[in-house]
Amino acid sequence: MRILHTSDWHLGRSLEQISRIDEQREFIDCLCKIVEEQNIDLVLVAGDIYDTYNPSAAAEELFYEAMDRLNNKGRRPVVVIAGNHDNPERLCAASPLAYKNGIILLGYPGSDAGEFKISTEGIRLIESGPGWLELTVPGCDHTAVIITLPYPSESRLEELLTQQADEACLQKAYSEKIGSIFSALSQKFREDTVNLALGHIFLRGGRESQSERTLQVGGPLTVDPGVLSANAHFIALGHLHRPQEIKGAACPVFYSGSPLAYSFSEAGYSKAVFVVDAIPGQKAEIKPVYLDCGKPLKKWIATEGINQALHWCEEGRDPHAWVDLEIVTDRVLAIEEQKRFRALHPGIINIRPRLKQDASAVIRSDNREGKKIDKLFSDHYRSRMGSEIPEELLKAFLEVLNGEDTAVPAEMGGGEANETQAS
Repeated sequence: MRILHTSDWHLGRSLEQISRIDEQREFIDCLCKIVEEQNIDLVLVAGDIYDTYNPSAAAEELFYEAMDRLNNKGRRPVVVIAGNHDNPERLCAASPLAYKNGIILLGYPGSDAGEFKISTEGIRLIESGPGWLELTVPGCDHTAVIITLPYPSESRLEELLTQQADEACLQKAYSEKIGSIFSALSQKFREDTVNLALGHIFLRGGRESQSERTLQVGGPLTVDPGVLSANAHFIALGHLHRPQEIKGAACPVFYSGSPLAYSFSEAGYSKAVFVVDAIPGQKAEIKPVYLDCGKPLKKWIATEGINQALHWCEEGRDPHAWVDLEIVTDRVLAIEEQKRFRALHPGIINIRPRLKQDASAVIRSDNREGKKIDKLFSDHYRSRMGSEIPEELLKAFLEVLNGEDTAVPAEMGGGEANETQAS
C-alpha cells in the first residue's frame, strides 16, 4: 500500500494582506500530479485545511476541488482530520456527499467514520468506532487500520484534564491523556493490516517556525513522543510547518509541514509531502517528495545601505519571490524611496530600515516640550521604523486619538513582524 501524507494547507491565508490563493491552487495542481505519478493508493491530510474558522468561498471551493481530484472519482480513499485552525462542523458539512465517494472527513477526537455510508466500488469501511477505522483500498491486498485524532484541545476532548493551573501538571496530564487514547486505539492494529495513525498535535522535540499562528503551540498541550503507538507502520502528523521526523518515538513519526512558506522565518526551507510504502509485518519505507510550487520567501539584508538594495532591485534579483528587505542606513528612508523599491520589485513585502545611530537619540526628553502630538508620533515612527510616516497612518492615528471610528491601515498591523509564537 502506498500512502501520501500532507497537512497544513491553510487555504485562504495571505502574506501581509496579499492573497496567496493562486499559489495554493498551484500547490493543489502539484499535489494531484504527485499522487498520479507516484501511484498513491491512500491520501492522509493531517489538519489545518483552512487558515480560519470562517474560510472564504475561494478557499472552500479549492478544498472541494482538491478532494474531487485526489479521490479520482471514488477510486482513491482520502482521510481528512480537522486541525486547530479548522471549524470541525464546517469542515465536515459536506460529509453526506463526500463519504459516498470514499472521502472521510473527521472533525473531533472520537469521531466515528461509520456515521455515513461509503457507496463507491472498491472502497469499503469494514469496521469503525470512535477514533479509528478499517478501510479497504482499491488495488491493495491488505486493509488499512487508521487511528484518527483531530486536534485534541481540552474543549474538543470535552474533558477537564486537571484542576491545577500549573503548566507542568497540565502538560503531564495532557500527554498522558493522548497516550491513553493511542494505547487504547492501537489495540485495533493487527499483524495482517497496514497500521497507521493520523493526528494534529504538538510533539516534544518538534521544530517550530513563526508561521504557526496558533493560540497554543507547545506549552501545556505538548505530547511526549514516547506515548505514541509502537506498532504503527507510520504516524502522520500536522501542526508544525517544517517537514521533519520526530526522533525518540518507537515508530516512524513525521510532520509533513505546510506546502508553502507562510512566514519569513521559513525563508530557504524546503517543503515536502511524504510517500510511505507499507506492507503488513514489514518496516515501512518513507521518502520525501519535495515541492516546487508557490513563490519562495527571501530575506535581503543590505549591509551597505540604500544603494546596494537599489542595485539588487535593478539587476532583477529573486524576481519571482516575496522579499523581506532590511537596509542598514544612517538616515531616514523617504516614502518616495520606498515606492521606488516596490516599483522595481513588486514582490517586496516589508522594507525595514535599520538605523546605524542610536534610535533613542532621535527623540530626547528635552526636545519634546511644546511639540504637538502628531509631530511627536511622526518623530517616534521615524526613530523606530527609519522612514517617514505614511499620511494615511498618521490620519488614522489622529482619528483614533479623537475617538473617531476608523479602519486601521495595514501599516499598523505589523504583519509578519508582529506575529507571535504562542508558548
